[in-house]
Amino acid sequence: MKLSVVTTLYYSQEYVREFHRRVVSSIRKITDQYEIIFVNDGSPDGSLQRVLELQRTDPNVVVVDLSRNFGHHKAIMTGLRFAKGDFVFLIDVDLEEDPELLDRYWAEIRGSEGVDVVFGIQKERKGGFFERISGRIFYGVFSLLAAIDYPHDTLTARLMTRRYVANVISYRETELDIWGLFVLTGFNQKGVYVTKGSKGTSTYTLKKKLKMAVETITSFSSRPLYLIFLFGVFIIIAAFANILVIIYKKILYGVAVEGWASLLTTIWLVGGIIIFLLGVIGMYLSKMFTEIKNRPFTIVREVYGRENPGAGNRSDQLNTISDAGQNR
Repeated sequence: MKLSVVTTLYYSQEYVREFHRRVVSSIRKITDQYEIIFVNDGSPDGSLQRVLELQRTDPNVVVVDLSRNFGHHKAIMTGLRFAKGDFVFLIDVDLEEDPELLDRYWAEIRGSEGVDVVFGIQKERKGGFFERISGRIFYGVFSLLAAIDYPHDTLTARLMTRRYVANVISYRETELDIWGLFVLTGFNQKGVYVTKGSKGTSTYTLKKKLKMAVETITSFSSRPLYLIFLFGVFIIIAAFANILVIIYKKILYGVAVEGWASLLTTIWLVGGIIIFLLGVIGMYLSKMFTEIKNRPFTIVREVYGRENPGAGNRSDQLNTISDAGQNR
């Protein structure tokens, strides 16, 4: 039995050594056959060098160096596609999630018949007031619009079986939300409540969070388009009713039609609504345009620590390009 640990690197140099020490300590309670896959997501600091230093003392460390920053979710998917273990433990490297969660997850997955995934759920959402409120708003809006049961406040850290991971990496879209794919893949998944730490800062800025929220909703739900249709019907009915009221007042009571101010306000309102709705439709068309081009969602510069990168992962399904081809 082989265990794969997958994590990503982005401004992570100060966490690498401690993460490695702690996760290896937990791994060795389970098996001596393991690999730790670090996906360098274009980190501008010394993260790559730190991991390469670890590799000199631990030959089980594999480094997948991406050509630039592609984003957390795409880096995770790339790491999963390189993983070869019978079980795959996915976790962030920044130590907000304890590497020792592997001990608990392993006990849960071995003690629960038929479970393919054990994942963490935050007991209490971390962060300040704004982060907690914005998180609740996102999950509330997504629950109304999405067609899937998107779990709230889940952690990156999760332990998965080989068959589950094989199905996750079979998805072909390039504009992806990895947490949504985890849900869509199905299988028997078990959530456990854990406490998540906080390092005080986050690489997820407000701009990135808003972008991720829009991409998540448009990736997993067509309901906004249906709501646009209903809104259009409502406007037509309201406008037609207003016309009937004006005609009724004019014929029976001789009431004059209101002046230019109300007309101009109405035009601005309708114009703003039209632009907003066209923007929503445009986001869906943009996503379709991106998917049709069928570009690779990540490009691998080099793989360190594996003689045959991607071997056993069906290279025709990797959707990942290596422009180097050399291995060290």
